[in-house]
Amino acid sequence: MIKIIRSITFIAIYLMIASMSIAKANFPVVSSELLYNSQSQLGEGAFWNHQTNTFWWVDILGKQLHVYDPATKVNLSYTMPQLIGTVVPDKAGNAIVALQDGIYRFYFHSETLELLAKADHDPGKFRFNDGKCDPAGRLWVGSISMDGSKETSALYMMDTNFTFKRVWEGITISNGIVWSADKTKMYYIDTPTQQVKEFNYNNETGEITFSRIAVEIQRELGSPDGMAIDENDNLWIGHWGGLAVYCWDPVSGDLITKIDVRAKNVTSCAFSGENLDQLIITTARVGMSEAERNSLPNSGGLFLAIPGERGTKSSFFGNPE
Repeated sequence: MIKIIRSITFIAIYLMIASMSIAKANFPVVSSELLYNSQSQLGEGAFWNHQTNTFWWVDILGKQLHVYDPATKVNLSYTMPQLIGTVVPDKAGNAIVALQDGIYRFYFHSETLELLAKADHDPGKFRFNDGKCDPAGRLWVGSISMDGSKETSALYMMDTNFTFKRVWEGITISNGIVWSADKTKMYYIDTPTQQVKEFNYNNETGEITFSRIAVEIQRELGSPDGMAIDENDNLWIGHWGGLAVYCWDPVSGDLITKIDVRAKNVTSCAFSGENLDQLIITTARVGMSEAERNSLPNSGGLFLAIPGERGTKSSFFGNPE
């Protein structure tokens, strides 16, 4: 009887793996090309500024804020005094940046920082990570423990009047966050969970309530990191350790598209271009062996793909027009 049970179990596992392999073979695979060879330690915070047609991003460990112009192929870099988690523009064209000890406004013309909200954590033990603005112009940004401790970080929201509060706790590595086109859903990633969570979202108040697990990601595909959303509300996620951006349907949880990236650790992405039909992808060099860096020499650079879908305009910080 035990042998029969074992045989049945083996067959069931085999069929499950086989069905997964068949399912993976059915989605299209899109290539990407190197756009800018920055050799960043930890590229992140992908944001397409549709007003200036420039790509804003950060190198967290390098303490760099970057602005890349695809038309001129010029990348401007600004050194921050602390680790920088993410960046979004404000309505006046300045940068809102999440540094270790708080949220700041960075003025490009004077290259100075103005503190907007002080962090409630110890900046020697925690830092801010990925973040974006919701449709009402509020900044949402999460934290990460510097020593790798689990479920000790949080997701925060800074309102347009600069009030700053925790909205979700028990997080390990706060990462990608986006909102649906109808402004009723928020999708959010805490990387080690291998999940995308769906929240009911109130655009008037900024209140969220957990709804369900929208996507479960197999570990062999890497871990979910930064995220963008297209005009059909599908989720484009950089997979750390996965050499790819994967597109997921948050309604069915199905995998739709894969974008191959010649970098091991793919961190974030943003729809770009005048028609928002391109995807710029950030990557990292940190966490790679010497052999991996030799085989994937452009890791840490920006990559460009034509995903076959269009994105939506990302929100700036401040009251919407």
